[in-house]
Amino acid sequence: MFARTERLLLRPGWQEDAPALARAIGEEAVVRNLATAPWPYGESEAREFLSKPLDPTQPRFLIFARTGGAPRLVGGCGISPSPDDGLEMGYWIARPYWGLGFATEAGRQLIHIARAMHLPKLSAGHFVDNPASGAVLRKLGFKPTGRVAQRFSLARGGDAAVALFEEGEAGADATVTPMRSRIGVDEDFREELRLMAA
Repeated sequence: MFARTERLLLRPGWQEDAPALARAIGEEAVVRNLATAPWPYGESEAREFLSKPLDPTQPRFLIFARTGGAPRLVGGCGISPSPDDGLEMGYWIARPYWGLGFATEAGRQLIHIARAMHLPKLSAGHFVDNPASGAVLRKLGFKPTGRVAQRFSLARGGDAAVALFEEGEAGADATVTPMRSRIGVDEDFREELRLMAA
């Protein structure tokens, strides 16, 4: 399954993506916010992840920025079983692309895919020390449940507090609102990314 948004291409990962995946995700600031990714994360971990069988009822994608040339891997997203039963949505974005609205754009498309597949409402969560992810979930229409659970993070090597969310009703506004204030990259690089994504 493939999906396109205004700026992104979502597609399953292939073994040929292993070097790009290792470069994109292989930063502790990214991996520590995921539950099942190990740290350190290199090409062998990327190959192992890409060799996992795909369950058609639980789509997972690599996220590519569509550019004038070859698409550039900027993250990943997917739907997987929730530790609390049901299904949950997850995503990550490579650090150079934080604050450009890619997580929101990819997440919105993933929700559309879930609805088209007639999947039940999704849950989601974020480690409490990663509030930017909570802001993305709110933009996507998820509502905080008010519960915090301890979830194991392989990269952290133990349990950490996770704020839990549930899918709310989709809002009428389908526009993507970038989180520009959250990026720590200089203005010239951001402008270059905007031109490449156009």
